[in-house]
Amino acid sequence: MVMVMVRWLVERVKARGRDAGMATSEYAVATIAACGFAALLYKVVTSGTVESALQALIGKALDAPF
Repeated sequence: MVMVMVRWLVERVKARGRDAGMATSEYAVATIAACGFAALLYKVVTSGTVESALQALIGKALDAPF
């Protein structure tokens, strides 16, 4: 049982070096996904409802008595 565990651990350590990071295509897909998410977030934040809510929140914060 111990030898099986040792063999498994050795294989895991060897396999770790084979795939150490993302490939260029994975970086490209991640960048495109991040840009899509940023565009969606921009659309949501600049929508009328959210914009008026943010303005009201900022207005309340600036009008707060100290």
